[in-house]
Amino acid sequence: MRSNNENLSSGISVFAAVVDAGTFVAASEQMGMSPPGVSRAIARLEKRLKIRLFNRTTRAVSLTEEGRRFYEQVMPHLRGMEEAAAAAAGDAAAVRGKLRINLDPVSSRLILGPRLDELMDAHPDLELEFIARDQLGDLIVDGFDLALRFGEPRSSSLIARKLLDTAIVTVAAPSYLARWGRPLQPQDLGRGTHRCLEFRQPDTGKPYPWEFHRKRKKLTVETNGRLTVNDPSALLNACLAGFGIAQMLMLGAEPFIREGRLINLFPDWPDERFPLYAYHPSRHHIPARTRVFLDFIVALTRENR
Repeated sequence: MRSNNENLSSGISVFAAVVDAGTFVAASEQMGMSPPGVSRAIARLEKRLKIRLFNRTTRAVSLTEEGRRFYEQVMPHLRGMEEAAAAAAGDAAAVRGKLRINLDPVSSRLILGPRLDELMDAHPDLELEFIARDQLGDLIVDGFDLALRFGEPRSSSLIARKLLDTAIVTVAAPSYLARWGRPLQPQDLGRGTHRCLEFRQPDTGKPYPWEFHRKRKKLTVETNGRLTVNDPSALLNACLAGFGIAQMLMLGAEPFIREGRLINLFPDWPDERFPLYAYHPSRHHIPARTRVFLDFIVALTRENR
């Protein structure tokens, strides 16, 4: 007969599989169990803990608030046991398995480049799944291991690690300036004589304000642009095509400025910054695949400072 501790450990493993897989049926396939066996294991665990872990429907399951807190508390320990077992087997340095990463549309352009090939070549057993989302959401409930987001972090139980600050620049294509003229100061953008391309904030749905910073001085200009986008590639392409003036990250604009395809209109207003953060659920027992990817992002962002 299995001991209570063995039953608890088994139940926690099944619980983690259901969270990762999203349904009891998918978890049963992952664990090599029958769906009723998975259901019974969860029921025993809920009885042992005296809480309900999942909200169940005919199509899917989702964590209750108590279940989410339990997952946050138990998963670092479970991952730690997995890594300890791997270390005992001489496999401590192995980087393997799937890493699910929540990205905002801006940070995806930073990562999906030639350096990613080097990471994948160095770790052939590592799988990456990038999901671009406007909202950070709930990493635990949504099954993410890591998130990369531009902007200041909000209050959260997540660990937030600042990776970089990049400048905000106001740019236009030479073709736009040839047709409409070059604004001499930021205030010129608010007088209705220029086309300004707006970029929508993920959290509010409203366009980012046009700000200009120089040391301690801050200037905000009402631009009232007629074209609003929420994809950085669309903003860049519209600006390169000469459709209008845009504010964007120096991180993405710098090569085009260097090639002369974009002009930095106000280099004397250089001090607005926008941060990039990495988020993950716990600072303890971070899986090897997460550590390796974080190291990759840190090295990548240092190159782009």
